[in-house]
Amino acid sequence: MALTSPSEEVTPTFLGQSKLRLNTIPLNPILIETPVVAVDVSSIRIGETEAGTLIAIRGAIIWKQQHRYRYLRIGPFPFHITEENKTEIYQLFRQYSFYTPENSVHTSAPSLIRMQTSMTTLLERWLQMSVASQSRGSLLLWDGSLTAGTGDSPTHMMAQLLETACNRLNTVLAFSKVTRLRLIGHRLTDLTENCTPPCLIETDGYPIAPASNVRFLGNIYVAKLSEGSCSFRLDVDRKLPREQAIEALRRLIANDLILESYPETLRLAHIYSTFTANEVIAIQRFLAQTHGLRTITKPNIRRLLFGPFGKGLEG
Repeated sequence: MALTSPSEEVTPTFLGQSKLRLNTIPLNPILIETPVVAVDVSSIRIGETEAGTLIAIRGAIIWKQQHRYRYLRIGPFPFHITEENKTEIYQLFRQYSFYTPENSVHTSAPSLIRMQTSMTTLLERWLQMSVASQSRGSLLLWDGSLTAGTGDSPTHMMAQLLETACNRLNTVLAFSKVTRLRLIGHRLTDLTENCTPPCLIETDGYPIAPASNVRFLGNIYVAKLSEGSCSFRLDVDRKLPREQAIEALRRLIANDLILESYPETLRLAHIYSTFTANEVIAIQRFLAQTHGLRTITKPNIRRLLFGPFGKGLEG
């Protein structure tokens, strides 16, 4: 059972870019009440059948306003994905993630093994668009980066999402827990060791299109928003003025609890969307009772072949 994140970074490194410039920006809180909204989605593999795979997917939206946190859970939704129905399911998810039916008809579904990640990403985009179009004057926190051009995050989709948020006077702040971006062999998030929080490290001079199909739609910062050992890659919509981006971070640290440089709303969104072991067992039992399925333990091929040396994930 593999828990997946739809926002895993898929961007190249900066390698030895000599043009990349860094600038440290101290952040002072702006004590003006501003709503903070966070979105996260997770999925998990429930099991396998002779025809395909069983997964469950769930999303969570967290609001912080007037000193109170509220949440909305969407799901869990169980799916039985097979070679026969994967295209229908995939087109349905694309249709509700800003695609028109005409555009969706000619798009083939990914392989069965990739369907879980694709569905998770598309559900996350749909929830992000819903929040962006219904909020006003809010700080919208996303898990991941503003990198576009990948299979389930085409550039026009991400641009539409950011434009919708901007038209409603919202500011999107995308936090990446793990980043592969490096400068001369060092991760960007390691560059805050000598900085006094709360602060940002502004990066300037990196390519907007580092690969033929990849686009950075956000300005990339390194955020160290509180004391502690953690810092994060932070993407802010490239079309926003620099002053507005900095002001958004100053509002965030004044309106949300920040622990280890990570906003509490986004932490809660992750917690409320993630599946626990008990929930997985409950979903398995529900599917077994409603569809007459029998639970069978799959043999561990590695253990059968290699005994105590058979370590690693099953394929």
